[in-house]
Amino acid sequence: TDAGLLAEPDVSIVSGLRDMVVFEGDDVTFRCQVSHDNARDVEWKLQDVALQNNEMNEISVEKGKIHTLTLRKVTEQDIGTVAFRVGPHTSTAELTVKGEGEDM
Repeated sequence: TDAGLLAEPDVSIVSGLRDMVVFEGDDVTFRCQVSHDNARDVEWKLQDVALQNNEMNEISVEKGKIHTLTLRKVTEQDIGTVAFRVGPHTSTAELTVKGEGEDM
């Protein structure tokens, strides 16, 4: 049968998110590499809120397998856990945002 052609491949996370520390007002990019191109069942979250692709959150895919999330001009309100989910697999990382006067 042709059923195998229609089945979604089991996409897994090859290389997960890394914690990031940035200054307030900077952009920050999170990257997660998955095992197959064109994974469809994917979702990005910040603080458990699903993110949409808009002027503040740029969601894209590089080279088919590297899913990226760029948060524009982050503020201390954005501090928290970033999560990338593909199918049943999730990778998380912490975003830390420093105020202007703080040391890294």
